[in-house]
Amino acid sequence: MGKKQAGTGPLSRRPDNSAFKQQRLPAWSPSLTAQTVLPTFYILSLVCLLLGIWLLITVENTYELKVDYTSAGTCERCFNLRKRAIDSRTACTCTVSFHVPKTFPGDVFFYYGLRNFHQNLRRYMDSRDDAQMVGRKNNLKAPSSYCAPFDYDANRIPLAPCGAVANSMFNDSFTVMYNPTDVSEIQVKLYRKGIAWYTDKNVKFRNPPTNNTFTLQQAFEGTTRPLYWQRPVYELDDTDSNNNGFINDDLIVWMREAAFPNFKKLYGVLNRAQGPFTDGLPAGNYTLSINYNFPVEPFRGRKELVISMVTWFGGQNYFLPIAYLVTSGLILVTAVLLTAVYVKVGKKGKNMEE
Repeated sequence: MGKKQAGTGPLSRRPDNSAFKQQRLPAWSPSLTAQTVLPTFYILSLVCLLLGIWLLITVENTYELKVDYTSAGTCERCFNLRKRAIDSRTACTCTVSFHVPKTFPGDVFFYYGLRNFHQNLRRYMDSRDDAQMVGRKNNLKAPSSYCAPFDYDANRIPLAPCGAVANSMFNDSFTVMYNPTDVSEIQVKLYRKGIAWYTDKNVKFRNPPTNNTFTLQQAFEGTTRPLYWQRPVYELDDTDSNNNGFINDDLIVWMREAAFPNFKKLYGVLNRAQGPFTDGLPAGNYTLSINYNFPVEPFRGRKELVISMVTWFGGQNYFLPIAYLVTSGLILVTAVLLTAVYVKVGKKGKNMEE
């Protein structure tokens, strides 16, 4: 005997008569009344106000100092020299004096900052070869077409690393000197390693294979440095041979593009093992010596050294505390208006004039 066919007609698609399909399950439906809504608004306003004040106090206790050295001090000569591309590889050094008004306690981070440099342009971000950056030998000699026109030099020798991102790498270097009143100047030593993300250093960026008889320079044989670099990629760090090639910390930090045109990137961390820096960066007068290489005139930008503390909240950023305070004010205004309407109208509109 065959299976009975389901009936046809307007009732054939009706759901089963169950509590779930007929939506008869127990449910809680909130009753929104003035006695429940208005206190909620006032409580939310108070919570946002307290959070905003707490975060604002935290940010106020996070010190940050910016030193714009674009054409300050003796850097005006270097600034004018870098206007001409023909002089891009001519060495130029300058100094800028600055004052730290109050002590930066604890760990202190040194950043370089750029203004009006748009790393977030799509064509700029695409102009790189990630396969080359993980050390694949085939991509060293045959860069991706995405790198064009920064894939080969005028003699058709492949660039390593290729692309606009690597070609425009920030290449200024700093030396900071502390000038106490009672003794001679002291160099502010920085930790220059360990500033890149772990995943970038160990996964996304790798050097071509080498061994005891096959050096890193030999691995990059047949390639040349990007057009505006001062030295080849295998000689980026002359103090530590393990910090050369594609795993150079400065290169890795630069290759992680910024989202906004005004940004800062980590340059180093204060070495607190010596003398007056054990408790942080003391207040006083300082001298900044710069190997001035990076041109900013073509994009009408500015360069700066940023010295900052980092707390549990991060660096000095007023956005979140101001957002909480503004939200608290808006919620309070809304609550007051709703209260006024409720007092005037009354429950069920009994006070409304006909």
